[in-house]
Amino acid sequence: MNSLFPPRLQAVIFDLDGTLLDTAPEFVAVVQQLRSEHDLGPLPEAQIRAHVSDGARAMVALALDITPEDELFESRRLRFLDIYQGMLGSATLVYQGITELLAELQSADIRWGISTNKPSYLTDPLIQAMDFSPPPGSIVCPDHVSQRKPHPEPLLLNCLQLECPPHAAIYIGDHLRDIQAGRNAGMYTIAAAYGYIHQDDDVSDWGADAVAQSGDELLELIAGAFK
Repeated sequence: MNSLFPPRLQAVIFDLDGTLLDTAPEFVAVVQQLRSEHDLGPLPEAQIRAHVSDGARAMVALALDITPEDELFESRRLRFLDIYQGMLGSATLVYQGITELLAELQSADIRWGISTNKPSYLTDPLIQAMDFSPPPGSIVCPDHVSQRKPHPEPLLLNCLQLECPPHAAIYIGDHLRDIQAGRNAGMYTIAAAYGYIHQDDDVSDWGADAVAQSGDELLELIAGAFK
């Protein structure tokens, strides 16, 4: 194994939106289109970005200023997802430093995977469109498990598929629930402070083992893990 990484490390698992991929450009476009369809003006991009990791329901609520209890909410949510599916992968970017990190992991024979709260019918075509090399050895979505993050079940399934004990894996995410899930699973955790963070969130309060301010920092942080 490449001496760059700790001997204990066997796998690195990433959250998807805001950690591995910058999918916000597409979600910004979806929110603005949905608002336009309802004769509403555009929202600031930063405001939308901060809600991407909260999922479609939160973004629909933000876009149209309605609550899930509204009788029209479900139809608006389905319209949101329909718009998003139509532009899936068209403007998504891999965060800087990720491609180089994956190459280093491959050279060290360290497997990698994805644990996301995005459903598989959206996750799978997005990952195919990004054409990662090497491809992830495990992709776990909410429809693969009975409990979502912050429950550890998704990450434990990742570890099972990657043939890696949780204590030998690292989980990286840009939301408190990601760090909670990783800790609940007994994994080393890295908070992606470069992701979709709410203005009133303090990443240093999440209890992660390390904090990355950019994708470029991940390689060094992973190399120094478990100390």
